[in-house]
Formats: sequence, C-alpha cells, structure tokens
Amino acid sequence: MTTNPTPLIVSFGEMLIDFVPDVAGVSLAESGGFIKAPGGAPANVACAITKLGGKSAFIGKVGDDEFGHMLVDILKKNGVNSEGVCYDPHARTALAFVTLKKNGEREFMFYRNPSADMLLQESELNMGLLKQAKVFHYGSISLISEPCRSAHLTAMKAAREAGTLLSYDPNVRLPLWPSSDAARDGIKSIWNEADFIKVSDDEVAFLTQGDPQKEDVVLSLWHDRLKLLVVTDGEKGCRYFTKALVSKEECLGFQ
Repeated sequence: MTTNPTPLIVSFGEMLIDFVPDVAGVSLAESGGFIKAPGGAPANVACAITKLGGKSAFIGKVGDDEFGHMLVDILKKNGVNSEGVCYDPHARTALAFVTLKKNGEREFMFYRNPSADMLLQESELNMGLLKQAKVFHYGSISLISEPCRSAHLTAMKAAREAGTLLSYDPNVRLPLWPSSDAARDGIKSIWNEADFIKVSDDEVAFLTQGDPQKEDVVLSLWHDRLKLLVVTDGEKGCRYFTKALVSKEECLGFQ
C-alpha cells in the first residue's frame, strides 16, 4: 500500500530580524535593551508548517550579512527548504523593533529602505519550487515596492498556472506603506486571486471601514474564487467562512 507524499507549501515574502524589549509592557523608547528574534510573517508560517509535521519551503531575499545567514540557518534547523532564498551583497537584512505596550497597543519601527527583501527580482524566483507546491502562501508587504512587487505577481501567476492553491495573509503594516489608501488599494489589488484568506478583526475594519463583528461586513470581503475566509479575533478565538458554512471557534487567550 502506497501513501500519498506530504504536499509542499511554499511561503513567499519577507524574512527579518525582530528586536523586542527585554522588559514587557514598555514603549520602544522606554526599553533598556532588546532581544533579537527571527521574524517575517511568511517565514514564520513556513516554520510553523514543519513544526506541525508538514513540508514547507521559503522564497525570499536576505542580505549577505550575519543576520541573513542566521535566518537561513534557522529555516534549515526547522526543516524548511531554503533553496528559494537569495542573498543580496549590497543590501542589508531588514530589521524591525516591535513592542506590546501596557495599553495593548503594538508599536513598530522598521529599518528597510531598501532592505534585501524588497529587492527580489523576477529572475531570482525558484520556479521549480512554485511548480511543486500544493499551496503558495504570501502576504502584502512584498507588494509595496519594485522590484519585489513584480516578482510577487510573477510568482502568483506561475503558481496559479501550475494548479497551486493561493493563500493570502495581508498582515497589514501601515508604517511601511506610503499612505493608508495606498495600503488598502495594494492589499485589495490581489484579493480576488486567493483561494484562502486569513485576516484579523482589525484588518477587516481597515479594509471595509465597517464593524468587523458584523457578519455582512466580513462577507463583503468574499469573492467567487474563495474557498475559506478566516477572521482572527484575538483572545476570543476566530471565525471562519466557507461557501456553505459560517462557524466560530474559541481558543486560549494569547497576545
């Protein structure tokens, strides 16, 4: 009896270093020191997949520097295929300073402009990985500027032509966009291509300008190609929507 091979999930986008305060509940300015940690939502997804027993690969670009090589080593240690990662000899790996203040508000400060992840070229895409993938997962940060935006769109097109399912987590980071309108337009520009979409309640509010707790507001984000829409509600859990089902799941509280 033969078993089906584990499907490959390819994650595309940014991989960076997060610096978080060594004391909880303070602003960035109040912090006396910082601890470095691997970051970048698409890279985090790739690592999470392997930890859950899946098979994943990451496509993106980092600087040919200590942080870039550290991040790739972390991918490898987590069992993530890193054949799709490129090194840029001229641009640095992106850095982000992030904290959760006492009032629950997150504070970000990014060092890019440009960082290596923004400079991924279409010609540097690992098409072999894209053609092998069962699911191609991505965010919206890679849509902000060229040449990465064109690489992102080309990767989506190649994945779709190969029969791959498309998974989208916008991961809104307004400080990185020129304006809120630019962010909203950029995020929505590829919205109708995705088979799966995950958004937070705050992102629903941002994209729709409506109340994210109202079902009709959430469903205004539905489109005909979509198979699953997940809305995370923080410590309240999540809601998920399919063509035939609306459900709400509770989960343990988290930050």
